[in-house]
Amino acid sequence: MERVTEPRARFVVMYDLPSDIEEFERHYREVHLPLAKQLPGLRRYTVSHDAVPVIGEPYYLVVMLDWNDMESLGAALSSEIGNRTAEDAMTNLARYTTIRGMIVQLDDQ
Repeated sequence: MERVTEPRARFVVMYDLPSDIEEFERHYREVHLPLAKQLPGLRRYTVSHDAVPVIGEPYYLVVMLDWNDMESLGAALSSEIGNRTAEDAMTNLARYTTIRGMIVQLDDQ
């Protein structure tokens, strides 16, 4: 029996309230999400609306993408599909909102 390991690396993307919610949502669902779900080695893709940070205003959307390890995450982000996904975010989604991202290494508890 193969042991299933928990993801060890996470890319978190936070989106502020879009200026045009309808267009942002349309593009996100029809174009960006299908691209992102093709990232090599992606283990889990989680989306939360209206996430409240510890300090400040809620984010409109928080997305967490999980990989087995930092090497897999790095390979995915630097792949052709990773470059296309980043370009789509910076070219299309950024027209409607501010986007913030961070990479987190997850530790065993």
